[in-house]
Amino acid sequence: FSILLLIVASLASYSVFLLLSMCTQTAVTSYEDLGLFAFGSTGKVLVATTIIIQNIGAMSSYLLIVKSELPGAVAGLLSGAESGSWYLDGKLLLLLTSVCIVFPLALLPKIGFLGYTSSLSFFFTVYFTLVVMIKKWSIPCPLPLSSAIETLQVSNSTGDCKAKLFHLSKESAYAIPTMAFSFLCHTSVLPIYCELQSPSKRRMQKVTVTGIGLSFLIYFLSALFGYLTFYDKVDSELLQGYSRYLPNDTIIMTVRAAILFAVLLTVPLIHFPARKAVLMVFFSHLPGSWICHILVTLTLNTVVVLFAMYVPDIKNVFGVVGSTTSTCLLFIYPGLFYLKLNREDFISPQKLGACALVIFGICVGLLSLVLIIFNWVDQ
Repeated sequence: FSILLLIVASLASYSVFLLLSMCTQTAVTSYEDLGLFAFGSTGKVLVATTIIIQNIGAMSSYLLIVKSELPGAVAGLLSGAESGSWYLDGKLLLLLTSVCIVFPLALLPKIGFLGYTSSLSFFFTVYFTLVVMIKKWSIPCPLPLSSAIETLQVSNSTGDCKAKLFHLSKESAYAIPTMAFSFLCHTSVLPIYCELQSPSKRRMQKVTVTGIGLSFLIYFLSALFGYLTFYDKVDSELLQGYSRYLPNDTIIMTVRAAILFAVLLTVPLIHFPARKAVLMVFFSHLPGSWICHILVTLTLNTVVVLFAMYVPDIKNVFGVVGSTTSTCLLFIYPGLFYLKLNREDFISPQKLGACALVIFGICVGLLSLVLIIFNWVDQ
């Protein structure tokens, strides 16, 4: 897992380098226009459609966390809450937070405005990681048995408390797509690059490497300590394990609130490139107007909320979206565009690297998607 995570993070950084190189070379300032420059209007529509699907999947998965975690956070704060109360209904709470927080932030016209909310979101995620590391010593192993947990077939064997260095199963099919999904900042990099006061490829590359490096550190530490806490019983949504074994822990309750805020503040950032792609594909012939801006924002938010309400498991969204659109945007498109637009010899290091990126993306995407579909058929 750790090796795979490092490989995907490095490739994500390298593909941003290729995108920025092409932006400098062509004077184009958006992912969609790179597609237009490389493969005409077909390339532009293909990139825009991929961005829309990817970002709808990303926003849905984040709001899915809100739906599953917010009722527990509210119940923790209101100790006398009754189980059937309206304010403990995940779908209703999701709708309220989307209308009151996500929609107003998503309406902002420039991505730079979201820098402040994004910084806050990052600090909440750091807090989550620190608590995951500390709580490793609060949950005993073997995991305690109770009537509520017996249905999960948790065993009390000490053999369950040994970490497996290499472990392959049907669930492993979700690993690389989820990682690709997690490191995909490419749709936001170019809009941010455009809004810089004095944009330069070198500065933007430094910012991207720092961002991807910090993300890698957070993912690596939270995943490692999460696994070393629960071993084979680790949940696809890590926080649910802590809620199960430490139901009344105050720190876990604050972490749930922090992650919910982090997720809610990240959704508008992902919304920006999705709306931009919709406007470029469907409304490029119309002059920019606030009415169009608001209607597209509202439509996207409605679609995302409906997906989040009715998708049963977060790993399904991560798996399918990650193995298709994420691998395209992270690996395949940057490599293809570089091969098409750059005039270097094919045997130059950059072109060979771009070619390897495309091959890796296609292999990983197809293999993961096939395994995920087989997994669904089995179930």
